[in-house]
Amino acid sequence: MEDKRLFLLDAYALIYRAYYALINAPRMSSKGFNTSAIYGFVNTLQDVLKRENPSHIAVCFDPPGPTFRHDAFEGYKAERPPTPEDIRLAIPYIKRILEAYRIPVMEIMGYEADDVIGTLAKKAQAKGFTAYMMTPDKDFGQVVDERIFQYKPGKQGADFEVLGVKDICEMYDFESPLQVIDYLALMGDKVDNIPGCPGVGKVTAIKLIKQFGSVEGLLEHTGELKGAMKA
Repeated sequence: MEDKRLFLLDAYALIYRAYYALINAPRMSSKGFNTSAIYGFVNTLQDVLKRENPSHIAVCFDPPGPTFRHDAFEGYKAERPPTPEDIRLAIPYIKRILEAYRIPVMEIMGYEADDVIGTLAKKAQAKGFTAYMMTPDKDFGQVVDERIFQYKPGKQGADFEVLGVKDICEMYDFESPLQVIDYLALMGDKVDNIPGCPGVGKVTAIKLIKQFGSVEGLLEHTGELKGAMKA
C-alpha cells in the first residue's frame, strides 16, 4: 500500500522563525539585501524534504487583506506590528523558489493559512493520507487527530517534535484535542488581540475545562463557581 504522507507548511510562521533566528547575524547579499528569511526558510524546507521524503507537500500563505475573522471581530490582530520590510521583500523570492521546486503554494483570499492547513489536513485524512501540519503554532493542537499530526520545529536547534492525539492530551491533561478550542476561548490570545475570560489564565483555563469539559458545560454550571470567577 502506498505511503501517502502530506506535509503542510505554515509559511509565515516558518519564515518569521527563520528570520528572527538570524536577527543577530543576518545573511546579506553583495547588494545589501537581507536574505535571512529566504535562507532560513529554504534550509527548513530542504531539511524536511530530506528527512521525511513526503509523498505530497504544499506551502500555505496568509493572503493579503482581511479575513473572515476581521469581519467577526474588528479588533482581531489589531495590536500586531506590521510585517518587517525584510520579510515582505523576501516573500516573492520564496514563492519563486517554491515554484522552481514545483511545490504548490496555497493562498486563499479571506482565509488564513491556519484555516487552509486545517481544512486540507482533515480532507487528506478522509482520503487515507497521514497529514503533518508543520508549524510551531499552539492553535493547531485542536486539529490533531488519528492521522493528523503537528510537526513542530524545535527551539534553538533542537529536533522536530511530532505531536499526536496522546501528546496533545497529555500536554493539557485533556480527554480530546478538541478541548484546545475551549482552552483558548477561555484564556484568550494576546498575540491575536483576542480577549479571554477576565482573570482566567493557563492554569485556571485547564482546571475549568477538566471540571466542566467545555465552555458550554461551564456556562451551564456557573452556579457551581464562587466569587469573582462566578461573576
